Amino acid sequence: MKKEQIQELFARFEAASGEIKGVECWSARALQEVLGYSEWRNFVKVVDKAREACEAAGEEVSDHFVEINKMIDLAKGAQRSIEDMALTRYACYLIAQNGDPAKPAIAFAQTYFAVQTRKQEVIGQRLLDIARITAREKLMRSEKKLSGIIYERGVDHAGFAVIRSKGDQALFGGAGTGDMKRKLGAPESRPLADFLSTLAIKAKDLATEMTSHNVLEKDLHGTKIIGGEHVASNKAVRNSLLKRGIKPEQLPPGEDVKKVERRLKSTEKKLSKGVRKLGKKK
Repeated sequence: MKKEQIQELFARFEAASGEIKGVECWSARALQEVLGYSEWRNFVKVVDKAREACEAAGEEVSDHFVEINKMIDLAKGAQRSIEDMALTRYACYLIAQNGDPAKPAIAFAQTYFAVQTRKQEVIGQRLLDIARITAREKLMRSEKKLSGIIYERGVDHAGFAVIRSKGDQALFGGAGTGDMKRKLGAPESRPLADFLSTLAIKAKDLATEMTSHNVLEKDLHGTKIIGGEHVASNKAVRNSLLKRGIKPEQLPPGEDVKKVERRLKSTEKKLSKGVRKLGKKK
């Protein structure tokens, strides 16, 4: 996420906040708009999940989700009352946690309501961590999808490993999976993707999705033919990167995904407790 985008979202979340009886809160209607939900009824579904999470955490739901009415302007100076909710920081945090972190506004909201300091540089780093984990999980799903597709077309587990290895070699300019592991200092027993940069992970994911699409579209069968298709997909992605001056094999290593996951999980409970306290502070 670019600095300008972070600053814009930061300003919008700040503008949506207010205060009721000394407690910092956000209008659900305003939050709905910032998070990109076009319809109130769809946003309410997310709010309901957040209420359940609040109750499961042992918190009093009514302390964090307060139903209120809001007046909106109509044509010719008329007004109409609509339902709204006053949400504490903790309530907003739970709503964000039930959203899709792949969406920039949701990922930002998760961090915005969790980090009490509101320092944009802290938010930026945590967003990078979330983006890295999200990209890695997406690649895992794409590879699982491809594995399932080609299994039905005569390719077993060993064949899939060969196809994936050839794809890596095509993407990284002749450097195989083992070569890249040694270059990045990745343990032999761990997947290469756990140590790739986020950009490289996304490149592998795109190539994998392209292969899945073309295997179905062209009705391809067998390790050799599907392997050739996967090589072609990876070469196409590589060429696109090269046109932008990016050589995948020269990208710096990314932090071990497992370490990033542990760091986020270890801070999640602390952040959650801190947000609950902040939400109750008067």
